[in-house]
Amino acid sequence: MTSEITVLSGGSVTSPQGFHAGATYAGIRAYAPGKVDLGMLFSEQPATSGGTYSTSKILSPSVTVTKESVASGVSQGVIVNSGCANCAVGEQGYKDAQEMAQLAAKAFGVAPAAMAVSSTGIIGVELPMGLIRNTVVNIESSHSGGHDFARSILTTDTVTKEIAVSFSASGKTVTLGGCAKGSGMIHPNMATMLAYLTTDAELDTAFLQETLSEVVNSSFNMIDIDGDTSTNDTVLLFANGASGAAIKKDTPEGETFIAALLEVCTHLAREMVKDGEGATKLIEVTVEGAESVADARLAARSVASSILVKTAIHGNDPNWGRIMMALGKSGAEMIEKNIGLYINDICIMDGGLPVPYFKESLIASMQGTEVRILANLNLGTGSAIGWGCNMSEEFVTFNSAYTT
Repeated sequence: MTSEITVLSGGSVTSPQGFHAGATYAGIRAYAPGKVDLGMLFSEQPATSGGTYSTSKILSPSVTVTKESVASGVSQGVIVNSGCANCAVGEQGYKDAQEMAQLAAKAFGVAPAAMAVSSTGIIGVELPMGLIRNTVVNIESSHSGGHDFARSILTTDTVTKEIAVSFSASGKTVTLGGCAKGSGMIHPNMATMLAYLTTDAELDTAFLQETLSEVVNSSFNMIDIDGDTSTNDTVLLFANGASGAAIKKDTPEGETFIAALLEVCTHLAREMVKDGEGATKLIEVTVEGAESVADARLAARSVASSILVKTAIHGNDPNWGRIMMALGKSGAEMIEKNIGLYINDICIMDGGLPVPYFKESLIASMQGTEVRILANLNLGTGSAIGWGCNMSEEFVTFNSAYTT
């Protein structure tokens, strides 16, 4: 029997036992009161860790150093900067990422291999290592520093994305926390932007990595803002066992942990889409009756990422032909005469044929901040949910002057 999962008020990535974090302003980004752009997250105890990463062929060396840290099996934390992606800068990028790990390791008294590294911001600019060297010592980490850490990773985001949940396992309370950033260059492939997850449960490496990969595929990999996959995408999960609860695969506690991680990651993924550059509407796309889960994911993601669907939703235009187009190009198996289609619970198509509906009522229902699309392919039992956002005039304006 699985345990009840409780969302913690004001929860953060340091809500689990044994984690602390902090942040400071290093001068990497333009100054504003209260702004921070360099943060560190650390587990007091050695932690099991796992990650998923961008599959871009143009990859930030910060991701490479993080992969090496996780593969070493001794990861205990991460140092992150915003404002500079440390990407497309040649061999210096790898050297700088290594030095960042060394600086963080010195601050916590651990080996450099124990610290992962993340960077986010403008591509093609070297890290200002002089600024980072001089200011990393200003970071005061604490158990209450999760909110500051969440602010340090933001770029074009307008709000932080944070959550923590807890559940009971073997008579002990297990907590799982997370934070993420991202509101542009969002079309994840194996990971998404930057996301950090922590738990005070004890997990073996195989179960942790298997669970993380599957949950990422069901959450972060099902969102889209602008169709572009970042060079720096990283999701990390640290499990330090501080709660005293050991969680195993194929047990009720294991099932609860998977459900809790999915709840955390889905919340963070939805928050990213809601905060998309210039976005005012969340688009939720549910695909049911697919031949497989893989097909359902293909179809849902195709609709959620379609620029024409996004612009129609922005204009409250029930142009459902664009949804059919996006389904058809997805690569998922489908038979036109089987398809049922709904927008905000209003039936648009049944058995592959248009259904009469009151257009003004549908337009009125689309004027809210969330639009729900349901496509039933009526071929099998596969289902999936994807999330996107509308594409507005503000998005074009913002991205036309990103570096100028």
